Amino acid sequence: MTDQEIRPALSAEVPVVRDVIDAAFRPYVERIGRVPQPMEADHAADVAAGKVFVTGDPVIGLVVVEAREDHLFLDTVAVHPRAHGRGVGRRLLEFVDAHARALGLPEIRLCTNALMWENQKIYPRFGYEVVERRVDGPYDRVHYRKRLD
Repeated sequence: MTDQEIRPALSAEVPVVRDVIDAAFRPYVERIGRVPQPMEADHAADVAAGKVFVTGDPVIGLVVVEAREDHLFLDTVAVHPRAHGRGVGRRLLEFVDAHARALGLPEIRLCTNALMWENQKIYPRFGYEVVERRVDGPYDRVHYRKRLD
């Protein structure tokens, strides 16, 4: 696999999925005062359900998505810090668009922690618009959507 290809994660890759997510989200723990939700997810279950797509050899980035009735939910985008600035996140977001279209879904939805302000600069550049900000349990989140043409 090249750094350009994106494919479903394999069950043997659960440890590396966990490592990439932990490396990507660890810097936010102190800022938000708790472990971000993606770090607590059941990675083995997500991989087994076909929700995790990876890129790189070794894996340097991934997305976790879930097809719902009227949209694709983008649960997690994670790029290992050693791969920042190489266009990995852009390729992953483009993959999510193509995946939603392939599934015939008209919209992508996601949310990010309100204190992860870097994300709030990135998502609008890729066509996402803010829908609302609300507290979900212990998390203050900004919810986004992207309508596909």
